[in-house]
Amino acid sequence: MKLLVLGANSDIGSAIAGAFAKFEQADLILASRDMESLEKKAKDIEIRHSVKTKIIQFDATNFSTHQDFYNNLSPKPDGVVVAFGYLGDQKNAEQSFDDAKKTLDTNFTGAMSILEIIAQDFETRNKGFIIGLSSVAGERGRQSNYIYGAAKGAFTIYLSGLRNRLHKNDVRVITVLPGFVQTKMTAALDLPEKLVATPEEVADDVYSAFKKKKDIVYSKWFWRWIMLIIKAIPEIIFKKLNL
Repeated sequence: MKLLVLGANSDIGSAIAGAFAKFEQADLILASRDMESLEKKAKDIEIRHSVKTKIIQFDATNFSTHQDFYNNLSPKPDGVVVAFGYLGDQKNAEQSFDDAKKTLDTNFTGAMSILEIIAQDFETRNKGFIIGLSSVAGERGRQSNYIYGAAKGAFTIYLSGLRNRLHKNDVRVITVLPGFVQTKMTAALDLPEKLVATPEEVADDVYSAFKKKKDIVYSKWFWRWIMLIIKAIPEIIFKKLNL
C-alpha cells in the first residue's frame, strides 16, 4: 500500500501515518509546507516501522499548484488522508474577513480542490480510499466557533457527496469526526480533560474504521452520542445557550 498524507506535520496526520505504517506496512508520501519538520517525522517513521517514506511540499491554500502536485506523484497513491486544518480564532474571524477566509480556505476549499483531482484518478482506476478529517464542530453552529464549524460542516457534507459519487467505483470515503484532541492547534485552549483524545487515539479509531469498512467514525466514540443530544436541542432553547 502507498498512502498519501496531506498535512502530515499535523499531530493527527503524523499519528495516522504511523498507524498505517505499523499495521499495513504502508509506504508513505508525506506532504506539508514545513519540509524540515516533515523530514524528521519521515525518518522517525522509517526507523520505527521499516517502511519507505517520501516527503513533498504541499500548500492547501495554493490551489493553482494542486493539479501539478498530484500529476507529479509517481506512482499514484492507493489512498489519501486529508489531515490539514486551521482552527483560527472566532473573534478575529468575526472582525477580519481575511482571517475568516483563511479558516474556510484551509478547512474546506483547499481540501475540496485537491480531493476533486484525486477523486477523478481513483474513479478512473476503480479503486482507492479517501480519509477526511472533519470535526464535530461542523454538526451544529455554536457562537464560540461557528466560522470554523461552518468550514468543517461544509467538508462533512462534501465527503458525504463524494462517498455517494465514488461508491459505484469501489472507492471508499471515510469521514472522521474528532471532538477535542490534544494537539498543537488546541494547546492554548482550556479543554475538559475527560473528553480529550490524544492524536494516537484518533489514529487508532481511524485505522479501526478503515479495517471495519465504516463510512463515518467519531473520535472518541462518545462524541456520537454527545452530538446526537446537541443536535436534538430545539432551536428556541439552543439559541439562548452559551456554547
